Amino acid sequence: MALLIAVALFVAQAINFAVFLYDRRQARIEQATSPALTRIIDAEERIAAGRLPNDHNRRLRLLPASPIPPGGPRNTEIENALRAALVELGVKPGRIETQVIPLTRDNPRFRFMSPDRVERFMRDGGELVIAVERPDHRWLALNLPWLRSDWWIIGRLIAQTLTLYAVVLVPLLWAGRRISQPLRRLAHAARTFRPGEVDVPVAEHGPQDVRDVIAAFNALRLRVTAMLDEKDRMLGAIGHDLRTPLAALRVRIELVDDDEDRLKMADTIAEMNSTLDDILSLARLGRPSEPPTEVDLAALVDAVVEDFRDLDAEVAFEAGERLKMRLRPGLMRRAVRNLIENALKYAGAAEVSVTADARTVTIAVCDRGPGIPVDRLGDVFEAFTRIETSRNKETGGIGLGLALARTIVRDAGGDITLENREGGGLVARIVLVR
Repeated sequence: MALLIAVALFVAQAINFAVFLYDRRQARIEQATSPALTRIIDAEERIAAGRLPNDHNRRLRLLPASPIPPGGPRNTEIENALRAALVELGVKPGRIETQVIPLTRDNPRFRFMSPDRVERFMRDGGELVIAVERPDHRWLALNLPWLRSDWWIIGRLIAQTLTLYAVVLVPLLWAGRRISQPLRRLAHAARTFRPGEVDVPVAEHGPQDVRDVIAAFNALRLRVTAMLDEKDRMLGAIGHDLRTPLAALRVRIELVDDDEDRLKMADTIAEMNSTLDDILSLARLGRPSEPPTEVDLAALVDAVVEDFRDLDAEVAFEAGERLKMRLRPGLMRRAVRNLIENALKYAGAAEVSVTADARTVTIAVCDRGPGIPVDRLGDVFEAFTRIETSRNKETGGIGLGLALARTIVRDAGGDITLENREGGGLVARIVLVR
């Protein structure tokens, strides 16, 4: 805002400069032509009456030739203005020539000036010589005072502009700083707010409106935390109430004599427990209880792969360099495990690799399964969405694995992408910022 006002002030002052300098130039032309016109008309009347022109202080002279040497700088604006004025008064001049010459200290005009004013005229002033050709080819020459430079006026305008900037912008910058600092603190608090973490209220500073916004944010944060606490208590109760009958069922099926039926029942109960874990984990990801720690990501992925190998799963791992990163290791293991489980369910085997560059770390899980239609690649990340709609346990659960994995990775500041492999299969990539 301060920059916008500064630009607006600059534009306004630039326009003011242009208008002022234009008016100044017109006024100088008027100041030069008016006395010259009066004296030339007076001289013409005297010559017509057979008298010599008035030679007061040798400012007006009747000369046989122009006193201005050819080829020198001329002021065409004054020449044109003086010609137009003479023609309007009925005088038809011949050539009109002008020239500005420097002053000398013996100039009679200095006799009645103070030394300071003399020095200023010597530095910035001069004499404007105007020569007008008469019909008899003689010349009327006139010397007038003239300022050769307008730098002192420009300097005053610049000083005026700087004063205006100081008077307007300094208080504005102070007020803007007084408003922006608490707003920046509020924005930082909003960006870093994590329910459940130790957090202190944002200090209420600044103008009253800003203090009201900060107070409203502090109150909102408390309400959000209270609502999430209530949600966690509700989820805990739901998990307890559901696991208790599942545990009772798990005990009761031991009484079933048929081994095949007993195994099917046990698998169903295990699947229900796994589904319940996924649902509760997805619901609680907004407030993870695990704090971020420094871990070796390559070693973490290697440990997950070894868990699958212990279960005789066909999972290949391409080990990379040690990659120290700060994240929640338990949740990241869950995300990697979900991607590998998804590959094993649809392809029976998985290839895992960890690569890194200067800015990112990528965990890739590849398979040779059926892949996913291109127009459905984004849909599989939605909760309870599966490409294969039968929901039988041979091809997965209820469609929470990828949704849970993406939520975990995004909470860590990264993202998951899916891409069909050339030759068939799918590549799932976890990309984390280092």
